[in-house]
Amino acid sequence: MNIYDALKQVEDKKAQYFKWKHDIGFDRNAPKKTEEEFLKVVERKTMNGFIKWEKSNEYKALLLLMLGTQTTNDLHEVYQAVLEKAKQGEDVNNFLKLHKEINESAKVANEVFKPTIKEEETKPSRKLILD
Repeated sequence: MNIYDALKQVEDKKAQYFKWKHDIGFDRNAPKKTEEEFLKVVERKTMNGFIKWEKSNEYKALLLLMLGTQTTNDLHEVYQAVLEKAKQGEDVNNFLKLHKEINESAKVANEVFKPTIKEEETKPSRKLILD
């Protein structure tokens, strides 16, 4: 599950707050709203309810999902830097270690996208007929 899927399960105003606070909205052309502008949008007078919500398990879980995505992006940047050095003959051992770690993580990712038994049953089977 990604952060946007999780935010769909949260009360709308809380989801809006999370996106506003962490600047993860989809519209990158619009400037970030000030606190006052945000409060008008969500029709609240203070941030107190949102600040209290930040101590909840729900908020913490959302934060972990968001950080997981950021960590993945950071890992990609590190991979690119190490790859460039490895191509020049430097830092090859770190590249191999990183490659191994990424492959282990990819196994987890494959489980997320693994088709269920029901999906497999609905796919037409292809048989190779040799003459």
